[in-house]
Amino acid sequence: MAQQRVLPQSKETLLQSYNKRLKDDVKSIMDNFTEIIKTAKIEDETQVSRATQGEQDNYEMHVRAANIVRAGESLMKLVSDLKQFLILNDFPSVNEAIDQRNQQLRALQEECDRKLVTLRDEVSIDLYELEEEYYSSSSSLCEANDLPLCEAYWRLDLDTDSADGPSAPLLASPEPGTGPLQSAAPVHSHVGGPGSTEHT
Repeated sequence: MAQQRVLPQSKETLLQSYNKRLKDDVKSIMDNFTEIIKTAKIEDETQVSRATQGEQDNYEMHVRAANIVRAGESLMKLVSDLKQFLILNDFPSVNEAIDQRNQQLRALQEECDRKLVTLRDEVSIDLYELEEEYYSSSSSLCEANDLPLCEAYWRLDLDTDSADGPSAPLLASPEPGTGPLQSAAPVHSHVGGPGSTEHT
């Protein structure tokens, strides 16, 4: 059971006034309702005529019913005042509620972190198994399509350089100031053409 907190004098006085209002309103409702029940009782003949007595009883019942309504409205106002008092002055309860909410959120965060870590581990294991299956399924063929992308591109680049090696000088552009581009291939003489050499 929680220990009772010591309230300041002003708050203690305010709570005592609330308690007094509660008791007074409840007592007012009970007394007026009891008198209304007594008024409904038929009495013996008196000096006052029955018509006059009926009007008097009717008026008394209206007054006491109005008193019950007033006491009920006072109780509703008291409930509103108590709510306002708790919201504005009950800081320990507010802090306790905030702490409980923080603990719930921390527990939820830890649970989410554990699930994320578990999911990361499972994805890593599955990805590793898929990579092993992919690379081991066609490792015996040693084709460029089955190699990693960087190694396949490197081998393709080497093959292109070796194929274009002898004809590389043909693709070089002439430097300024030099003569026309000359081919490295041998020039064949045209038989019977001008300046041709006759073979005996």
